[in-house]
Amino acid sequence: MCKKSDLHVHTTFSDGSLTPLEVVKWASNKDIHAIAITDHDTIEGIEYAIEGSKLYDVLIVPGIEISCMCEDEEIHLLGYYFDLLDEKLLEKLRVLKNSRETRGERIIEKLNKLGLVLTLREVHDIAGNGVIGRPHVARAMINRKYVSSVQEAFDKYLDKHKPAYVDRYRLSLKEGISLIHQAGGVAVIAHPGLIKNKRIFYDTIKMRIDGIEVIHSKHSPEDVLKYEQIANENNLIITGGSDFHGDTIDDIPVLGDYFVDYSQVELLYNKAKLYRERRD
Repeated sequence: MCKKSDLHVHTTFSDGSLTPLEVVKWASNKDIHAIAITDHDTIEGIEYAIEGSKLYDVLIVPGIEISCMCEDEEIHLLGYYFDLLDEKLLEKLRVLKNSRETRGERIIEKLNKLGLVLTLREVHDIAGNGVIGRPHVARAMINRKYVSSVQEAFDKYLDKHKPAYVDRYRLSLKEGISLIHQAGGVAVIAHPGLIKNKRIFYDTIKMRIDGIEVIHSKHSPEDVLKYEQIANENNLIITGGSDFHGDTIDDIPVLGDYFVDYSQVELLYNKAKLYRERRD
């Protein structure tokens, strides 16, 4: 019997709407065997999920989703089973967090100049313990009734080339892969079906990527077949997940609705073990 494993899950420590404990509880309720906490540019929620797993029979896979740049396109990179105490990784994450904080302040300044009154405190209240992101700004805009949805906020103000857009510091794709590897982790390209410049995806294979996120909530059946074939041809690990941020259907979180078998988790663990042995 398949042991469901959702390897792409966000919590309130980035732009998810459920706490790590709530995520673990729902995973248990939905008979999900394992989940990976993959918050954006932060690992702060992992410890809380591990604590929660002691109350519920759910395996926690340490993970992260790092936003990287390659040829003017943002590419998301998933990392798994890295050393949570690796100092180089922690230092780089501090830099990324500070960049997000500074960007949040500048976005609010731009919105204020456009006549949309918003404060950093409002955004912090929404983000809670999480790293500030544009979705938090969007939710604050909804609270002020400036927009009716997160999508509208991005379409009108927050997306690239929109009036309140502010860029921030990102790692290059090569830097991101190297950072995960040197921390003893496994690097996986996230939702390749969403990458606009497909040549970049093929370039990641040459950059010593370890796996491809084949199963994803926004992948079509054709995408799944395509990337599964590419993974098999290049001896890459197949991963997948819901990319859960808090969405629900009939008040039930979509957590675990997209998944891979636990055997893929074992492949990730064993690959990371090899990196750790080489590092040590």
